[in-house]
Order: sequence, then structure tokens, then C-alpha cells
Amino acid sequence: MRNRKTQKSGAGFTLIETMIAIVVLAIGVLGLAAMLAGGIAYMNMSQDDFIAQQKAAEIVESIYTARNDNSSSWQQICNVGSPLGNNCQFTVGASPLCNAGADGIVGTQDDNCAQLDYIVLPGPDGKLGTADDVFMPLSNFTRTVAITAIPGNTSLRQITVTINYTSGRFTRQYVLTTNISQFS
Repeated sequence: MRNRKTQKSGAGFTLIETMIAIVVLAIGVLGLAAMLAGGIAYMNMSQDDFIAQQKAAEIVESIYTARNDNSSSWQQICNVGSPLGNNCQFTVGASPLCNAGADGIVGTQDDNCAQLDYIVLPGPDGKLGTADDVFMPLSNFTRTVAITAIPGNTSLRQITVTINYTSGRFTRQYVLTTNISQFS
């Protein structure tokens, strides 16, 4: 009678080892997919981040211009109801991004909110300034302009512009703080 010895081969993987490898690989792939989704969401927010920065700077520049060309007196560069001056021009609290009114200053009581501020994007032809341009209203943005006194200095005020906006499922905020003096 012959004795047959059966030898186990060490080559190959067992079913359990294969399943564990698949699970580890799946977790890695899902992690990469989550990073990709986050990167795409962040990239989509970058345009709104840039718009918020530019709109905040636009408000500050219009205040400086109003002071410099004497279209607003020092007593008018304050929030409505503020003890800083008489006939204050700037609204209190958050408001939509409206076009500047007759005074040409953004964020004041006479802003034209019949049509929201917008940005112009090139249309299908890829050229800006043609008939097919796309007008994108900035309806997901609000702004707050707060003008406060700097203690001990009556000729210096602090301007804080806060732009709040939603980008996708995220709510974001951009704050620009600067000072303005009575003298140009």
C-alpha cells in the first residue's frame, strides 16, 4: 500500500485574506473620493470667496472716495442712529448687495435694491461684452457696514465690513476691518 502524503501548497491567498485586502483597498478608495469631493467643493467656493473680498473692498473704497471728494461730510460717515454724527448715511445690520444709489456710495440708505448687484460672466461665445453675456445676481450675499469710534480720537473711525454668503451647503463670512480718518 502506498502512502500518499498530501502537501499543502503555500502559494496563493485564502478567501479571508482576499476579503481583508478588498476591505482595506475600499477604505482607501473611499478616503480618496472624500478628499476629491472636498477639494471640488472648496474650489467651487473660491469664486464666492473672491467676490466677497472684492465687494468688501468696494464698500471701503466708496467710503474713502466720498470723504475725499467731499460728497459726504465726516458727520455723515457713520451708521444710522449712531451718536458719531448728524444725518448718518450707512444702514445698520445686514442688507443685500444692492447697487449704489444717487450718492454713489455702497451700503447707504439710498441704495437701489430694485435690482441686486450682479457680476457679468462671458456667455457661450466665451467673450465678455457681447449680447450673450450672463448676468449672475449676488442673491446669496449680504453685507454689514459697522462704523465705530476709536476711543480717545474723534478724527479716526473704524470701518468693519462683513460679507456673509452661502456657497453650496456652506455658509461663509469675510470680514474687512480698516480705519478712516477725518482728513484725506
